[in-house]
Amino acid sequence: MTLPYPQIDPVAFELGPLQVHWYGLMYLLGFAGAWWLAVRRSERSWSPVRRRQVEDLVVYAAFGVIIGGRCGYVLFYNLDKWLADPLWLIRLWEGGMAFHGGLLGVLVAMALFARKVNQPFLAVTDFVAPLVPIGLGLGRLGNFIGQELWGRATDMPWAMVFPRDPEQVARHPSQLYQAFLEGLVLFIVLFYISRKPRPLGVVSGLFLLLYALFRFLVEFVRAPDAHIGYDFGGWMTRGQLLSLPMLAVGLALIAYGYWRASAADSGR
Repeated sequence: MTLPYPQIDPVAFELGPLQVHWYGLMYLLGFAGAWWLAVRRSERSWSPVRRRQVEDLVVYAAFGVIIGGRCGYVLFYNLDKWLADPLWLIRLWEGGMAFHGGLLGVLVAMALFARKVNQPFLAVTDFVAPLVPIGLGLGRLGNFIGQELWGRATDMPWAMVFPRDPEQVARHPSQLYQAFLEGLVLFIVLFYISRKPRPLGVVSGLFLLLYALFRFLVEFVRAPDAHIGYDFGGWMTRGQLLSLPMLAVGLALIAYGYWRASAADSGR
């Protein structure tokens, strides 16, 4: 017994020869949602980003996501293919983005933005962190509609057979698991925590910690990349391996933030 896969055309609509895919629209909706929330949060007195700076922030982040996500996909998952065909890096229409690369790209972009607006780097990333799950959740829905990054074979009653799967076996709809955890749950937690000022770096650290934890867990039911398989011990996937530094940095940022705040209080 399996759940039927909803027959959704990955192409949302066509404009002449141009096909607009749901995955691309999800990116646009993610940026739009982040912009809307950033505008609302920029009105708070303690916000490091002012309303007039939000558009620049979103533009910086967009370039970071696209450039970093593409470079990360190439370097982390397809280095051999890129070495054989260097121009493949810029052929974005052929697909291929990686979250961990996108994260690094956004961090570089936020460092540049923080310098431009003369704000601490961690203050800017604390502001941005609650915005990110909007795009993450929508992006995973785009993966589900595009029938990519599906889960491992299972006999669970909510398993699905993806029409594009050459093996035609029932699989975990792992894209939906990630949309729920990395999108909805992560957004609710960060939104709640960031409603009032927190020690510098704590919100950023919580984002890194929770995303890494959610990603590490879901990777146990997500099919590993066929051309990579497992990296360590015959069970650890590339996604899990790349999430471990995030877990460590997230814990360190949270500990540092509260230690710094405690030291400041004791010195008064």
